[in-house]
Amino acid sequence: MLDHVRIVMVNTTHSGNIGAAARAMKNMGLSRLVLVDPIATIDEEAIQRSSRAEDILHNVVIVPTLEDAVADCSLIIGTSARSRHIPWPLMTPRQAAAKAREMIPAGNETALVFGRESRGLTNEELHLCTAHVHIPTESSFSSLNVAQAIQVLCYEMRLALAEPVLSGEDEEDGQWGVPWDHPLATHAELEGLFQHMESTLIDIGFLDPNTPKQLMPRMRRLFQRAAMDKTEVNILRGMLATIGKNRKPG
Repeated sequence: MLDHVRIVMVNTTHSGNIGAAARAMKNMGLSRLVLVDPIATIDEEAIQRSSRAEDILHNVVIVPTLEDAVADCSLIIGTSARSRHIPWPLMTPRQAAAKAREMIPAGNETALVFGRESRGLTNEELHLCTAHVHIPTESSFSSLNVAQAIQVLCYEMRLALAEPVLSGEDEEDGQWGVPWDHPLATHAELEGLFQHMESTLIDIGFLDPNTPKQLMPRMRRLFQRAAMDKTEVNILRGMLATIGKNRKPG
């Protein structure tokens, strides 16, 4: 199941951190590393810091945007050390791993997203995530290096995903306790819904694009929390299309 988990690093500035991340991943049995618009390159320092995890560096995927990195994922966990203006579902590393264990047996892809060394993920990037994860640390010295944070999350993923289930519960039943009839929507499918929703709300006069406030981030939070499947997303898009088609001019 670890093959369904990818590590995503955004705008990484130090090549040594890329190498250290690869080492942390290989220690715990993960192999899929995605770099979003990296500033650093995979140089000799990265290779040395990887400590024989060069295979992960050789197979790294580089993409221009976070949306590209997580387009086919249904569970996107963003790391965050700060409280945000709009509260988002917040998990511990162990809870995040448990959620991945619920969802992966049905074929859902999981992304663990790590931000810039200096300032983490932006609010906009965090809004793309299903939930946020916070690593509890000593309050007087709470800062973690990005590779250290990756090590913690990879360890929890290994504990949750690498060993057989001992509880006797059927993994195939997933998060709702029964086999689900449709796969969960991917990030790309949800993004299509949110864009469709935003344009429709503007067209019917419910959303003022000049003063949007926090409407769309809150709508994102609502629907991402629901863990919708592909059919449910299609139903909502059909409703939006009908609303747009039947809207009276003026």
